[in-house]
Amino acid sequence: MASILLHCPLNISRSLGQLMVTKRLFFVLLLLTVGCSSAEARQITDMAGRKVTVPDVINKVYGTSPPATLMVYAMDPGLVAGLNMPVTPADTPYLDPRFVAQPVIGGWFGQGRTTNLETLLALEPDIILVWWWTFSAMDEKMAQALEPMGIPVVYMALDQLTDYPRAFAFLGDLFHREDRARSLGRYAQTVLDDAERVRAGIPEKSRVSVYYAEDASGLSTECNASIHAQLIQLSGGKNVHRCVQRTRMGKQKVSMEQVLGYDPQVIVSHEKAFFAHMAGDPKWQNIRAVQNGRVYRIPTRPFNWFDRPPSFMRLLGLKWTMHTLYPQAYPIDLAAETRSFFQLFLNVQLDDAALKDLLKP
Repeated sequence: MASILLHCPLNISRSLGQLMVTKRLFFVLLLLTVGCSSAEARQITDMAGRKVTVPDVINKVYGTSPPATLMVYAMDPGLVAGLNMPVTPADTPYLDPRFVAQPVIGGWFGQGRTTNLETLLALEPDIILVWWWTFSAMDEKMAQALEPMGIPVVYMALDQLTDYPRAFAFLGDLFHREDRARSLGRYAQTVLDDAERVRAGIPEKSRVSVYYAEDASGLSTECNASIHAQLIQLSGGKNVHRCVQRTRMGKQKVSMEQVLGYDPQVIVSHEKAFFAHMAGDPKWQNIRAVQNGRVYRIPTRPFNWFDRPPSFMRLLGLKWTMHTLYPQAYPIDLAAETRSFFQLFLNVQLDDAALKDLLKP
């Protein structure tokens, strides 16, 4: 049976010296602790194996980074308490108005948008959801910043796309949205099973070599084992840039000579500026992918289908990547798949014009 606790935005039993980060933050503390009220709670084990006491009914969640926030969005957009980065006008038509209306309060994801703690306190989230990445030292720093606030911090493991079925099940239990979690988890597992089947049917010598071009120059990319390039390997492709990822951000710098040496069969990129640069630089015309017309623009709305930020959109992105690399081995109706995905994950019904716009090369 759930226990009763005093559920406040802050743990007022902590020393004032620990909480008084700034004078203004301490003032916010005094205002918020006035409204403390009793609420049922329960103890859970999060995906990092930590025992955490959380409210039994969770109505507001702050995700510390886009991967965490967007997982909450997939479960229920009404739970999102704040955004890590602004929503662009191009993405707005595909998103729930409640999500778009939330304040931008930043996060911990290495792009200079550190969370405004005063704004976070004022939102009074029931929990803070952290994207727990095994290889990141950032999580420890984040925990140190959040610990004095007294808000339950829950870790969610999403190292690999293969973690998504388990993550959906975890959030379904956490938010009491088990039916929703089962629907999303089934979809994720089906896509992963399709990918395993496609990979199994492609001999190693027949695997398509792929270069992932980032930045306007196209001379940034990702290591073959990078979280930012998982879809290449999962789809049965062969990432030409083999190295060890040292940071969560990635974006390894390469030279034009390296790319020419790789001579990939396929190039993928989500950078609009790269396509203009490639067309005007004769060096790129010497690469096999360019000569054969196998350079593809990754769809990016409402969130990137491939990477940055890594999100549930990569499940559709994995279908796109498999179909792009191996249209004969994975001959899907991409328009129909996109329509179904948007209906399930985003509750958006796409008309033909919207589909054409999303999938344009």
